[in-house]
Amino acid sequence: MSLLQVSGTVTQPAANRKFPQVPARTDTLAGEKVEPAQQQFDKIMKVLVTGGAGYIGPRTVRQLVKIGADVTVLDNMVYGHIGALVDPEVKLVKGDLGDASVVYPLLMKGGFDAVIHFAAFINVGESVQDPLKYYMNNIARPLVLLGAMQAAGVKRFVFSSTCATYGVPTQIPIPETEKQDPINPYGSSKYMLEKVCKDCDRAWGLKSVFLRYFNASGCSEDGLIGEDHDPETHLIPNILLTLTGEKEYIEVFGTDYDTPDGPVRLKKVLHEILDMLYERLERPQRVSEAIRRLKERGVDEQVIRECLKDL
Repeated sequence: MSLLQVSGTVTQPAANRKFPQVPARTDTLAGEKVEPAQQQFDKIMKVLVTGGAGYIGPRTVRQLVKIGADVTVLDNMVYGHIGALVDPEVKLVKGDLGDASVVYPLLMKGGFDAVIHFAAFINVGESVQDPLKYYMNNIARPLVLLGAMQAAGVKRFVFSSTCATYGVPTQIPIPETEKQDPINPYGSSKYMLEKVCKDCDRAWGLKSVFLRYFNASGCSEDGLIGEDHDPETHLIPNILLTLTGEKEYIEVFGTDYDTPDGPVRLKKVLHEILDMLYERLERPQRVSEAIRRLKERGVDEQVIRECLKDL
């Protein structure tokens, strides 16, 4: 990885590599035929990845490198980790997404074919306490990026959105066509940027894709990169940390939500999680320790037994 400071200059592309041969695909997206990358581009694909030193970003960067793309990461490194960029050919630009003096020269001179946007604040609870922080970072700053893309003629945009744009679903599992009605500023900020992208499509032909994933978790297959949030707010890592004794307990928030089937669904979810973890843990006694701690905190033993049934 090469580390770059941007002050109106943009680095030259890495050594040319050709795309691997990929068989033609016949699937469609929004009614259009999806072509493999090398059929769309007759040159090396250049991709800018914002927030590429975070958690999901580095996994994407590695996949892009594998298919032969020339990748540049833009990250202010507030929550990023330089160690997550393990491929030496990846270029890192340390800069803020909302800094026009960085973003505009980067886009105007970079010759990018596409932008993948991961940079965002993601703590739902914090967004409720400080909504302006989230609207500024998750909406206002990306507007600078989109403006630079328009000026540079870059019209391919992959946006890391969230399932939180759906709010309270009307059906489970949630289809992609479910009505979007976010219930917190984090979800609203992502939903608003989706709407901005659609308006940009109508105005100047921006072609965007939204990724509304749920709980992303785990590390890469080779163990080189994984989760490193501080503080850790994601459910699955916190369950793992509790089972290994690194956290004392798991916090579950919300006592004012009318869920008649809540206890039944909770037991089912806990059972599935514990069942999955039991097979992967090297020391099964960690499960026993987790049970002991739950009992100490007043969780009914019958509920615990129900969760562990057939485990």
